[in-house]
Amino acid sequence: MTEQISNRHSGFYDHLKALLVSGLNGSQTDYAAFLREIQTPLRLKIRGKVPASDEEDTLQEILLSVHKARHSFSIDRPLAPWLFAVANFRIQDCQRKFYAARRDKMSDVEDYKEILPNVTETTSDHELLEEALAGVSAREKRLLTLIHTEGRSMKETAQIVNMSVSAVKTAVFRAVQKIKERL
Repeated sequence: MTEQISNRHSGFYDHLKALLVSGLNGSQTDYAAFLREIQTPLRLKIRGKVPASDEEDTLQEILLSVHKARHSFSIDRPLAPWLFAVANFRIQDCQRKFYAARRDKMSDVEDYKEILPNVTETTSDHELLEEALAGVSAREKRLLTLIHTEGRSMKETAQIVNMSVSAVKTAVFRAVQKIKERL
């Protein structure tokens, strides 16, 4: 599969390499064509790796880096690895700037101490369970306890409470709906 992809694109990259080499040998027209034609694969490389608002700036940064690093291209090597290595450095720079800006915008929890609830107060599991089960009948509490606390199957629960499996499923479903509405 990888060979098919590289073979399919090798003609395109051979063409780009020929334009670059010609440009390095002095053809401004070919070099300008090279810079124009590498934009499509570079856009595909950038997409999804940087914020959409920064894609065009990142592309320009990559093109500038390619221009500055063109002397480092070895004509006896393939173009794509060199080109995408340059692109990866610029993409990583953009990502670093993005995350650094986000880090600077982070707030300290102490700034919100008055408005945030105290989540460190401990309430026993029993109290939480009783509060959640307050709106359901005793039969529904028993079913929920058997299934969710004791880990019984629907079939086992049905046998214990002398109900059909479908009746247990319906009762449990309704009890869960009541709890959801309440919470």
